[in-house]
Amino acid sequence: MIQALSELSDYLTETKGDLIDRATVSLAELTLHTDAARLVDLMTFLRDDAQCQFVCYIDGCGVDWPGRASRFDVVHHLLSPRQNMRVRIKVPVADGETVPSVTGVFPGADWFEREAYDFYGILFTGHPDLRRILTDYGFEGHPLRKDFPLTGYVEVRYDDEAKRVVYEPVELKQEFRDFDFLSPWEGTDYVLPGDEKKSG
Repeated sequence: MIQALSELSDYLTETKGDLIDRATVSLAELTLHTDAARLVDLMTFLRDDAQCQFVCYIDGCGVDWPGRASRFDVVHHLLSPRQNMRVRIKVPVADGETVPSVTGVFPGADWFEREAYDFYGILFTGHPDLRRILTDYGFEGHPLRKDFPLTGYVEVRYDDEAKRVVYEPVELKQEFRDFDFLSPWEGTDYVLPGDEKKSG
């Protein structure tokens, strides 16, 4: 399989090197790195070329790298049943930049791009219906960003008196606890209730 992926990588680099920044084979997977401007052309080539025939859109997602200038990656996974191979396409995107939608090439990418928009805030130009898919329409922020607070911004509950769902600011019911992660049998320097009887 590694040999076949290396041959495919060489073929793609030779024939469509202008669409690919780099190609890597790692852990028995081929990854193609490109940019937003060339993404649709590369996806079309992978689908239509007789050597490739990546006709099945498997998955699409976002990845957050907060320390990078291009904070996000948009990742697409394709399958070629004829070649019995998969390929991954990665596109780096800065916060606020847009990526062209690939729904014109692979209609199955529709909901995956909506999910990436919903969870990461990645905007796809040319998408037929770019709106939230898993969070509520009034939801604030994008919950899979690494800087999104674990508690969120609001909590949702059903109000029996108002007979509707209400949004309220998050209110923590207990103080933050700091765990020392030590074994309960060693290293403790606090006295548990009842221990004072044993020491006397």
